[in-house]
Amino acid sequence: MVDSETNQSPSAPSFLPEGWEIVCGLEVHTELKTRTKLFCGCLNEFGSYPNTNICPVCLGLPGALPVLNGEALEIAARIGLALNATVQASIFHRKNYFYPDMPKDFQISQYDIPLNADGYLILPSGVRIGIVRAHMEEDTGKITHLGGSSGRIHGAERALIDYNRSGVPLVEIVSAPDIASPDEARQYVTELRAILIAIGASDGKMEEGSLRVDANVSVRPIGESEFRTRCEIKNLNSLRSLVRAITYEAQRQVEVYTAAGEVLQQTRHWDEDRSITVALRTKEEAEDYRYFPEPDLVPLEPTESWIGGLRESLPELPRQRRLRLCDLVGLDSANDQIETAILPELYGFVDAALNAGVDPKLVVARASNELASLLPIPDGYELEWFSDLCRMEMERKLSSTQAKAVLQESVKSLTPPAVVRDRLGITQLDDDELMIQIKSIVEENSDEWTRLKAGEMQLKGFFIGQIMKKTGGKADGKIAAKMLAVLLSED
Repeated sequence: MVDSETNQSPSAPSFLPEGWEIVCGLEVHTELKTRTKLFCGCLNEFGSYPNTNICPVCLGLPGALPVLNGEALEIAARIGLALNATVQASIFHRKNYFYPDMPKDFQISQYDIPLNADGYLILPSGVRIGIVRAHMEEDTGKITHLGGSSGRIHGAERALIDYNRSGVPLVEIVSAPDIASPDEARQYVTELRAILIAIGASDGKMEEGSLRVDANVSVRPIGESEFRTRCEIKNLNSLRSLVRAITYEAQRQVEVYTAAGEVLQQTRHWDEDRSITVALRTKEEAEDYRYFPEPDLVPLEPTESWIGGLRESLPELPRQRRLRLCDLVGLDSANDQIETAILPELYGFVDAALNAGVDPKLVVARASNELASLLPIPDGYELEWFSDLCRMEMERKLSSTQAKAVLQESVKSLTPPAVVRDRLGITQLDDDELMIQIKSIVEENSDEWTRLKAGEMQLKGFFIGQIMKKTGGKADGKIAAKMLAVLLSED
């Protein structure tokens, strides 16, 4: 339970010693789904042969000048609007540093006047997480350290640099330090990722680096209002790593304070193999980057009409999807099935089935259980096939057992469900045939039927099992249960 006024847990998280709380803010870097890079015409494409999508602009060669990608600007503003932020006039800055992932020795970013500011995100739990800013910048190249065991620069024998990623458009989304536990961090990134995918801003593939998370973590005694020294954990690329890294770092800092030590402001790396964070360098401050306005780019001055048009173009967001499904299914708040059904990988199938008039409860059940178990869904599986499958079950052309089997085979073989049904020779008993079979089973099991009538209700399961066995799975279990109830009432 969370205190809605302070947005903090009222007692110590279970993973920390009594009397301590965590203060956490996240910086989420998302690559934008554009055709080309942020300031040049090179392809924005994952997986290309190294150093092929490059040009004088993204390599920072003398005389090359940047030109802003208008598509990236629109996507960045849509992100701000989806996060309830103010889209405002802004400028680009040069962020200076000397590291080989940017050959020009600076990164074009936004500093004190970002495109989006002062937003918020509501978690499924109802907790409100503030969004300080969501600013545009270009991504850096990718360095691969070879030799040694850690994959890091320390102990490496050599390094390879791929500049294909250099100049890819990014939006960095900076949360307020409102996150009070590793689980809230997981919820935040999950919800944010779903928003980004819903508006078409990003593919959200953490495993490919298009969504990366830095976690700023500090701890303090419960009741203390001042922030203590924070450490930043860089480049967390999975939800599992995010939760484990924050948990470890918070516990480490408490141990330091408990031993009368001092937590140093550092940038740290999460070592997945050893399940620890390790210091990389002393944390830089803004002045270390020597920010100054980018002289080769004009200020951005979005108009109200332009912003209004982008706002109207926003699709249904995850929070709206959640509320919609709860209303259709008849729930006061979302449960695990609802949360699974609105996952970006599944909601397209759910939405298509709902728009086709299929029963919402059936759609949510099949999507959150059987379809979810088949993730990732292959590209060739059509949205309407899931709708057709659910409609066949709703119209009792398939039993629930048959529908599950057909769905699995349909996804596996990329074949329409009606074709799969015919291929497997699946048929459905009509009510008259089913009642005949049930009466026959009752006669064959007269002792059990007498006991069921006497009140041994657990025998209902026995009879349903016998029905499914005798009909070869062709019977609808729900219909069979209703017919058993009718026979019981008649006797």
